[in-house]
Amino acid sequence: KFRSMNSLRAVLLLLLALGASVCEGGNPCCSWPCQNRGVCTSLGSDSYECDCTRTGYYGQNCSTPEFFTWIKMTLKPTPNTVHYILTHFKGFWNIVNSISFLRDAIMSYVLTSRSHMIDSPPTYNADYGYKSWEAYSNLSYYTRTLPPVPEDCPTPMGVKGKKELPDAKELAEKLLMRRKFIPDPQGTSLMFAFFAQHFTHQFFKSDMKNGPAFTMAQGHGVDLSHIYGGNLARQHKLRLFKDGKLKYQILNGEVYPPTVKEVGVEMHYPPHVQESMRFAVGHEAFGLVPGLMMYATIWLREHNRVCDVLKEVHPYWDDERLFQTARLILIGETIKIVIEDYVQHLSGYNFKLKFDPELLFNQRFQYQNRISSEFNTLYHWHPLMPDSFHIEEKEYSYKEFVFNTSVLTEHGINNLVESFSQQIAGRVAGGRNVPGPILYVAIKSIETSRQMRYQSLNEYRKRFNMKPYASFEDMTGEKEMAAVLEEMYGHIDAVELYTGLLVEKPRHNGIFGETMVEMGAPYSLKGLMGNAICSPEYWKPSTFGGSVGFNIVNTASLQKLVCDNVRGPCPLASLRVPDVKETGSSFW
Repeated sequence: KFRSMNSLRAVLLLLLALGASVCEGGNPCCSWPCQNRGVCTSLGSDSYECDCTRTGYYGQNCSTPEFFTWIKMTLKPTPNTVHYILTHFKGFWNIVNSISFLRDAIMSYVLTSRSHMIDSPPTYNADYGYKSWEAYSNLSYYTRTLPPVPEDCPTPMGVKGKKELPDAKELAEKLLMRRKFIPDPQGTSLMFAFFAQHFTHQFFKSDMKNGPAFTMAQGHGVDLSHIYGGNLARQHKLRLFKDGKLKYQILNGEVYPPTVKEVGVEMHYPPHVQESMRFAVGHEAFGLVPGLMMYATIWLREHNRVCDVLKEVHPYWDDERLFQTARLILIGETIKIVIEDYVQHLSGYNFKLKFDPELLFNQRFQYQNRISSEFNTLYHWHPLMPDSFHIEEKEYSYKEFVFNTSVLTEHGINNLVESFSQQIAGRVAGGRNVPGPILYVAIKSIETSRQMRYQSLNEYRKRFNMKPYASFEDMTGEKEMAAVLEEMYGHIDAVELYTGLLVEKPRHNGIFGETMVEMGAPYSLKGLMGNAICSPEYWKPSTFGGSVGFNIVNTASLQKLVCDNVRGPCPLASLRVPDVKETGSSFW
């Protein structure tokens, strides 16, 4: 009888605790009861419904697999197993890379398996945590992969963790700020770091006047608005309106962007920058660092070079057609370089990646894209930046480097490319590697993420088919930072997305941790291959001005891009510093 009373008391206490949690939160969906991408709908303060349609699971919480789902999940290797296979057995992969149909089949699987993880059409945004026409149609918003945490939840992450999130400044100083530079064991160069920054700012362009949920880059993908301008008025000011070309000036016998005074577009420069050094390009913030303006200059030269090639083949084409066709060619070159150079480096794969839109022509695939705010947040790779910048024999501090466009003309594009290719970048994962001079950016990222009410890192791991971390030590792979995280957050399921991505243990000899990789790859591939030029109607020679233009796209590489647009001997243009022992990471 005594045992029965104790059992009854325990059951009553459990029911009271559950009831208190529901009453306190007022929304049963705050506990994220629906698993495996099931959709939770609150039916009041004490009940909810999970929509398991087409998830492959059933039951109250979409947690019971259907038969074929069970078979698939039983046979499917873990992401770390796939990573190991692709970064080892070099002899085997050399054979695969040499057999076209095998390479094509594997690349097709990589593209479809990754891109299908991204909802298309888009589903949510920061103001709509449920399906709505507004969330689908309003291009001024970033989309959302997971809906925001409801505002009536007991804690910022739902029901787990403390009532208040830790102070952003204290968090950044304890867990993110660099003590000593940690080089990337994969050998990533500053040439890569500036490529990433230049490339992504065409679609990561938050409209902070309206808030971090909004974007000014309404092309939502690779449209090269950072080269041509984000609207028609800016584009027209940058164009020469002769032979399809962009405006330029000649300095030291080489082509550079025109000045702000000459073209009349807005650029962000502080007052101390001389008028003659205020270069004008497609993105108004690219005067910030010479690495960005270096790439802007290279792509300006490439556009005008391609126009010359097209003019020779099509002497009767007018300015508009030359300009528009050159833009399509440069979009194609960009995607080719991103997949076969940029992503290839990040992957560390022995399998050779391939840009071939025809691989998807017989697949279920939507040629559209919407940039998500989570993708924007995870791409804050400020640990890549070094403590100082070495160009030829000169060392620049952050104060000397920022807004110093004279570095461009003083050293020339050749020497900048050579120097940035030789200097190693920092490791992104593992914590405590954000340089002090730009720690304020990390603090701002934390604060912005909180405005967006992101779900926890573990919820995103589940969304992208990863096992949630069971403990803080499981996440960091060590004890010290794990203890700080536990003190600040209280529960592993309450760790924020941005913080978690930067303190997560890196993969063996890798630049990133597992979550960054498994989230980033689907966003990237969907954005690249969802571009209009990759569709069956566009991907043909006539789109690019015939076989000559099509060949420019299909033979593009970073090294070729640089060599075609510098005077004299071509410098090394590498996303990886020379003489670094082969290591493996995984971007897939």
